[in-house]
Amino acid sequence: MPWKECNIVEERLRFIARLLDGEKMAGLCREFGISRKTGYKIYNRYRDCGVDGLTDRSRRPYRHANRLPMQIEKLIVKIKREYPHWGAPKIRQKLRTRYPELVCPAISTVHAVLDRNGLVKRRKRKRHKAKGTALTHVRTPNALWCADYKGEFMLADRRYCYPLTITDYASRYLLGCDALSSNRESFAFTTFERAFKDFGLPDAIRTDNGVPFSCPTALFGLSRLSVWWLRLGIDIERIKPGHPEQNGRHERMHLTLKKEATKPVADNFLQQQARFDDFIDYYNVERPHQALNMKAPADLYAKSPRPYQGLGDLEYPFHDRAIIVTRCGRICYNSRKIHLSTVFAGQKVGVRQVEDRLWLVTFMHYDLGYFDDETGRVEPLNNPFAAKVLPMSPE
Repeated sequence: MPWKECNIVEERLRFIARLLDGEKMAGLCREFGISRKTGYKIYNRYRDCGVDGLTDRSRRPYRHANRLPMQIEKLIVKIKREYPHWGAPKIRQKLRTRYPELVCPAISTVHAVLDRNGLVKRRKRKRHKAKGTALTHVRTPNALWCADYKGEFMLADRRYCYPLTITDYASRYLLGCDALSSNRESFAFTTFERAFKDFGLPDAIRTDNGVPFSCPTALFGLSRLSVWWLRLGIDIERIKPGHPEQNGRHERMHLTLKKEATKPVADNFLQQQARFDDFIDYYNVERPHQALNMKAPADLYAKSPRPYQGLGDLEYPFHDRAIIVTRCGRICYNSRKIHLSTVFAGQKVGVRQVEDRLWLVTFMHYDLGYFDDETGRVEPLNNPFAAKVLPMSPE
C-alpha cells in the first residue's frame, strides 16, 4: 500500500506503531510501498525527535552557498566598530589574525558587508532621478505599461502558441498581442520594439518575475530585455512572486482575450494572429469598458510624447574608467577578468576605485557591487530591482 497523500504523518505513525509492536522492517516496508532505507530513516528520526520527527522537514538549506554566515558578518562589523577608520583590507587581515581557524572572505565581500550595515561613506555625486507618476497607480496614458504572456495553448496543427500581450495601465488600451512560438527573449525584443516604434516609450513597465522579463540566475534577476528597457529610460516594476492579482487589469484583459479569440483555436499561427489582430481592434475601439464609464480604451489613449530613437551612449564622468562588458559577461580591468553577468553583454559600465585594492562597478546610475584585485569576483549590493509589494489592482 503506498503512502496516503492526504495525511502522510498519520501513515508514518501507523508505520512506527507496528514496528514497535515487533513487526519486521522488511515486511512493513513492502506493505507500505517504501524502501528499507526510507523505513530506517523514519525510524531513526522518530527515535531522535519523537513524534515531532515524523513531520515534513523544510528543504530550505541552512545557508546559501554564496552567502556569508551571519556569525562572520557580525565579527566584521565588530572589528569595524573597534577600528572605524580601517578599510576592508585591514579588517580582513585583522579577522584572519584574530580568528585563524576561520576561512576569511574576500576583500570585496568584507566591503559589501560594511556597506550593507551603513559603515561605508560614499562620495556624494549627482545621480539621475527617475521622473513620472508613482508606479503603483497612475492615471495618465503611457505612465505605466503592463506586459505578460497569456497561458500557452495548442493550435490545431499541434504547435503551442505563447501570446505576448502589452496594455496601457491607465486607459486599458491593448498595445499588442503577438502569437509567438515560444517565450524566447529574441521574440520579445521584436514585439516590444514594434510597440515602442508605434506608440513611443512608457515611463515604466510592470511584469511578473518570469522569463524573459527576469532571469533568476543573473545579477539582481535582470534579463537582457529588462537591461534594454533600463537603457531606454524605462523603469522596471515587478509584482510580488505568486500574486498575479497585482497585475489585475492585465489579467482581466486575458480573460476576455481567451473567450473572444482562442475558442476554438485557429489552425496555425497566421490564422491565430489574424484573430488577435481583430480582437485588438474590437477591444480598443468597439468594446465599452465598465471601469472607463462605458468608454472604449481608444477614447482615452494617446501616444507617448517620448519617441523611440534607439540607444544613446553611456557616460561615466565620476568613474575612473568606462568598460564594455564582453559577450561572456566579463569586464577586463588591469589584466584581470572580472565576471559580471551575461545580461550586460555589450553594455558599458563604470569602474571606480573606492579604496585600496577595491573597486565599485556601476551600470547607468545603479551601483552593482564591489570587486577586489584578489578574487576578481563581484560582490553584489542590495537589489535595486527587487519585487515590489503592490496593492491589488482593481479590474
